[in-house]
Amino acid sequence: MNIERLLTERTRKIEFSGIRKFFEMAAGMENPCDLSIGQPDYDAPEPVRAAAIKAIDDGNNRYTPSAGVPVLREKLAATVERDHGVRTDILVTCGVSGGLTLAMMALVEPGDEVVFLDPHFVSYGHLVNMAGGRPVLVNSYPDFRFDKDQVAKVITDKTKAILINSPSNPTGRMMTAPEVKAAAELAVENDIVLISDEIYDRLCYDGDNPCPLADAPENTLLLRGFGKTYGMTGWRMGFAAGPTKLIGEMTKMQQYTFVCAPSMAQFATLTALETDVSSYRDTYREKRNLICDLLAPHFEFERPTGGFYVFPKAPASFPNGTTFCERVAQDGVLVIPGGIFSSVDTHFRISYATTEAKIRRGCETLIRIAKEGHKG
Repeated sequence: MNIERLLTERTRKIEFSGIRKFFEMAAGMENPCDLSIGQPDYDAPEPVRAAAIKAIDDGNNRYTPSAGVPVLREKLAATVERDHGVRTDILVTCGVSGGLTLAMMALVEPGDEVVFLDPHFVSYGHLVNMAGGRPVLVNSYPDFRFDKDQVAKVITDKTKAILINSPSNPTGRMMTAPEVKAAAELAVENDIVLISDEIYDRLCYDGDNPCPLADAPENTLLLRGFGKTYGMTGWRMGFAAGPTKLIGEMTKMQQYTFVCAPSMAQFATLTALETDVSSYRDTYREKRNLICDLLAPHFEFERPTGGFYVFPKAPASFPNGTTFCERVAQDGVLVIPGGIFSSVDTHFRISYATTEAKIRRGCETLIRIAKEGHKG
C-alpha cells in the first residue's frame, strides 16, 4: 500500500521538532553539558508527590469529567478571580500544549489566521497548520517587544486570534504591562481572541507577570500550567480560563480527544496550589544572574526576566546559529539553534535549568568557541 498518497496535507506541513536532533546527539555523548532541555532540574515537591500517591491509593484512577474535577476547577477559578478580579469558566487541560491544541480546534478553520511574534515557541506554527490555518509572524527582533502598530498591520478579516507568550520561550522575556494592555486593546478593537500562554508565570524574577484578563475579559483566553513551576512536566497538567462559550467549545473538543487530564494529577494539583515554590524561583533568579554575568562581555542578548532561557545572538564570524550550535556540540555542549524558533537563524537558545557547574562549563565553552571564530 502506498501510504504516502493517503496522508493529509495537514501532516505534510508538520515537521519533527528540530530540538529532537540535539536530544539524539546528547544520547550519543559521554557526559554532555546539556543546556538544551526546557524543563526544570528539580523534582515535584514531596507534598505534591505524596498527594498523587494518595489519590491513586484512594481510587482516583478513573475518568473525571472532561472539564476537570469540580473541586479543582473551583479552586482555579477562585485563584484567577483573586489575582485578576475576573470570574471565568475553567477547563483543566493536558498541559498548556493541550490547551493550545483545543483552542486552535475551537477557533481556527482552513484559511483563518493566527498572529504571533517571531521568535516564538516551536509548536505555535505547527498547531495553527494542524487546524488548517495560517500562522502570521511579526518580527520582534532585536529586543523582542510587542509593538502594537506592527501587529495591527498584519490583522485582516481572516485573523481569529493573537497569541502571546510571557515570559517567552525562547527569549526569556516577560512582556511589560503596557505591551500586554496594547495586545488586549488590539483583540477588543478587532473582535478577536487574545490567547495568553503563561506557562512560566510563576518563574518571573523582576516583578509579577502582567496578565491581559482584566483588560479584555471577554476576549482573553488564559492558558497556564503546572509542569514547569512544580517540576511535574510529565504529569501534563494545565488549565484554560476564559469566556464561557469558548471554554465550553474547548471542553467539547477535549471530550473527544484527550477525554480528561490525568485523574491523580488533578487531585495532586490541589496540593500544588497550596505549596510554596518561591525557593525554586529564587534559585533560578540566581542562575539567571550567573549566566548573564558570564555571557555579557562576549555575546549580545536581551537580559531574560522569566522562565529559564537566554537567547543570545550567534557570533558574527559564524554564518548562522545552527553552525555555531553544531560546532559547540563537537565540544560536548548542547544549545538549540534560534532558527528552530524563528524564520531567521541568527540566535541560539540556552537553558539554565541545570546545575551551576554545568552553566559555568557550558559558558566557558561557548565563549572559547566564539573567540576562536568560524573556521569553515
